Amino acid sequence: MAIADMAIADDHPPPAASTSDSNDTTIKPDNDVEAKDVLSDAPDAPAADHPPDAPKVPSFQRGPRFWAIIATLCVIGLLSSLENTVVTTSLPAIAALLDLGENYIWVTNVFFLTSAAVQPLFGQLANLFGRRWVTLAIIALFALGSGLAGGARNAATLIAGRAVQGMGSGGINMIVDIIVSDLVPLRERGNYMSMVLSVYFVGLALGPYVGGALVQHGASWRWVFYINLPVCGAAMLMILLFLKVKPGRASSNGDDAVGDAVGDTHADAADRMWLLHRLGRIDYLGNLLLIASTVAVLYALTYGGTRLPWSSAQIVGPLVAGLVGLALFMLYEASATLWPAFPLAPREAVVPPRLFANRTSATIFAVTFINAALLYWLFFFLPVYFQAVLGSSPTRSGVQLLPAIVIGVPAAIAAVLLLTRYGRYKPLHLFGFGVNTVGLGLLTLLDQDSSTAAWVLFQVVVAAGSGFVLNTLLPGCQAPLSEADQAAATAAWSFMRSFGSVWGVAIPAAIFSNYFDRLAARPVAQGGISDPAVAAQFRNGRSYEAATAATIQAIPEPVRSEVVGVYVAALKYVWRFSIILGGVSFFLVFFEKQVKMRTELETEYGLDDGKDKKNEKAKKADVELADVAKNGVLDG
Repeated sequence: MAIADMAIADDHPPPAASTSDSNDTTIKPDNDVEAKDVLSDAPDAPAADHPPDAPKVPSFQRGPRFWAIIATLCVIGLLSSLENTVVTTSLPAIAALLDLGENYIWVTNVFFLTSAAVQPLFGQLANLFGRRWVTLAIIALFALGSGLAGGARNAATLIAGRAVQGMGSGGINMIVDIIVSDLVPLRERGNYMSMVLSVYFVGLALGPYVGGALVQHGASWRWVFYINLPVCGAAMLMILLFLKVKPGRASSNGDDAVGDAVGDTHADAADRMWLLHRLGRIDYLGNLLLIASTVAVLYALTYGGTRLPWSSAQIVGPLVAGLVGLALFMLYEASATLWPAFPLAPREAVVPPRLFANRTSATIFAVTFINAALLYWLFFFLPVYFQAVLGSSPTRSGVQLLPAIVIGVPAAIAAVLLLTRYGRYKPLHLFGFGVNTVGLGLLTLLDQDSSTAAWVLFQVVVAAGSGFVLNTLLPGCQAPLSEADQAAATAAWSFMRSFGSVWGVAIPAAIFSNYFDRLAARPVAQGGISDPAVAAQFRNGRSYEAATAATIQAIPEPVRSEVVGVYVAALKYVWRFSIILGGVSFFLVFFEKQVKMRTELETEYGLDDGKDKKNEKAKKADVELADVAKNGVLDG
């Protein structure tokens, strides 16, 4: 079955044979999947503009090379997740040795800022220059950042190293999903993504312990970063040896087809032609707008209500500028369609508007954003309850969060097994977001008298719901889209996940701080704090930072009980607002359409078995040279 057989043009409806019922959410076996039925809902089918000479659909290969690639992806995923949390326990020692002062916060925040901002760019580069070389560049970038941070002698170098490291981490998170999509049929992708995700969660859990152990047991803090270098080297070698995938269409990816077609005599000119052709397709202005706007918004969300009040010009300015920039970015990406004569319109949009024109994919982008926000909502504010209300230490608080991880990972694995067996993602999303919303509602019942069984059970409910959507959202997003859009869709999905995670910290932080200040100012009879001096210690965004057992225990009774009561009341508002978001995500799932999931590997980037290579190169060279001549990339 050729890829062209499943392509549907923008102005053509799908075949009449498509009969999928978009409103049917019953899970049932779907073993007979035909190419013509892949895009089962006419209004939801995007364009799949393939050339008539599309490569033959590769078979799904699971030999030693396949498993070596999966193992390598797990290793680099582990590195990325480890760096998300490894500095949390080692940062105090680093801050003291390098005299970071207030700059210490940038060591963690700049990592997340750059990680989110660059993902769409890396997705476009993977399409233009190939998965293999972009993966190597991403790992090298991560290693460079690790080396810079490990060798830092001052705050500026350390923060710069973490910024570079964050770019590499964001690229790793995105390219892992793209490569799995290249190697595995859509219906089975969740199985292999769950393998990587399980290792990713191990890294998140081990990070604080690894960082603390390296610092506490005599090793230099620099090994928190240096430890990545040998692993990065081994991962790059594995990628070089095993990640040999087909180059895809000439307009999307690249190989040495042009050089082979024109002959050795003109190889240098052909190489220049190939490079200029690819460089000319990068969406420079779009990437600049997106990265600058994302950084501005994330900066405002990171510091608004904590370091600076929301009314501060230093917060309002970047936030407004960033939101306006994102709006301009969306207009610019659509300019080639809206205003065909616009001279600056991108030749190849970094985030193609057609991804959002598809109802199912657009819906899943939205619920991915919400799900990421709710995950961070939970993991950032349950510790506030454990430490400020129950009086747990930071270490014990981490242990008290284990029920969410212990249940979340098995739930995610169970969900992808169901997805593979039945091929239906919509019922899983309805179940997941429904259970998640119920769990968030249960969290409003927590107070200073809640039993251990209560907070464990409530976490289990929330984690079970989140787990069911964690690994099923991306396959659902990819299902109605053509294979040509898989890299762009995966990059956009990864960006929405990263972008949502920052909002998942900023929104509840603003809610919590606002309500804490209001509640603390009430009369004692209405649940306020009787001592104005104590209340002042927690105002203006300081209530989150002060949510530690040591701070609370230092306050004498009865004021201590009043402070704990305000914490309980403010947290109830945090969970109530999360219920609204959970309910919105559940409602949005009804807008998804159940598209039959492909069981064959319909991709142009599968493992290269070396067959018919010469014919493929000749065809790609013809397309490449024709495209270059048409667009005038290289004269002569």
